[in-house]
Amino acid sequence: MKRIRSTGVTAGLTGVLVGLGLLATGSPTSAQQDFSSVQIEATHVAGNVYMLTGQGGNMAVSVGPDGALLVDDQFAPLADKIRAAMAELGQGSGAELRFVLNTHWHGDHTGGNVEFGPEAPIISHDNVRKRLSSPQQLFGRVIEPIGPAGLPVITFGESVSIHFNGEEIRAIHVPHGHTDGDAVIFFTDANVVHLGDDFFAGRFPFVDLESGGSVPGLTRGIASLLEKLPEDAQLIPGHGSLSSVEDLREYHGMLVETSAIVQKRIDAGATRDEAIAEGLPAGWEEWGSGFIDQERWLGIVYDSLTSEHEHGEDHQHDAEHEH
Repeated sequence: MKRIRSTGVTAGLTGVLVGLGLLATGSPTSAQQDFSSVQIEATHVAGNVYMLTGQGGNMAVSVGPDGALLVDDQFAPLADKIRAAMAELGQGSGAELRFVLNTHWHGDHTGGNVEFGPEAPIISHDNVRKRLSSPQQLFGRVIEPIGPAGLPVITFGESVSIHFNGEEIRAIHVPHGHTDGDAVIFFTDANVVHLGDDFFAGRFPFVDLESGGSVPGLTRGIASLLEKLPEDAQLIPGHGSLSSVEDLREYHGMLVETSAIVQKRIDAGATRDEAIAEGLPAGWEEWGSGFIDQERWLGIVYDSLTSEHEHGEDHQHDAEHEH
């Protein structure tokens, strides 16, 4: 795979600890973060599609005769570095930004909206605009609304297609997965899929229960995607390395197996602390080496499985997910 460096190296999951502060970049906390050493790296995936990495969630960009379409945009202070990377890839007219797609509302994926919104229309699921335009609770703090320039101006419920650079780029909603506004982006001719934070490659994911996320919902969503994906599709996760369908299948297996372990403990009457204290069997250690360690993951699964939210809406989620 061809790699093009803009102004530095990939921050990777070490940067996720900052990125998963998930703050809109206009906040005082993110304004104090030092982005000066962050560099944007572009990896050619297929066709017109590149994966961009820096600090925060992975981005994708389609660059071609119609210009550039950007999926997610990390943080506002990185905007010029992202522009430079796209300009290098586009070599002129192909670098003109035409559209921005948000996979969900968290600030490490939408913080750049305030910079790119005045340049190109932002597209997202309905719930992303709702959450970006109102105060949100996350990790015990209030996340203030993003500025008007950073709000999506085109929103959708189930799916939307953009016909761009010679292919259909289709965004499909995954109900109640990582959040309640997740979109998976299919670059149909390039056979590349950006899964946003529904996919943490090789790691336990963060599931934002306060934002309508759900471990069973995420598990169903990934199962449904696996039924649709060609075996040779290349996958861009929200965090982690470029991945394969087999990697996603292993991730789904993790979701199923760890959920079953926690459910068994719930059925046996274990409290949250007891369910966490038992840990996981040997073999799961590597999955907990990212932002979400084993203890935190077990707590998320327990909370999701025992929440009232899960008991009344499973069938509704499944019905919404039939496209």
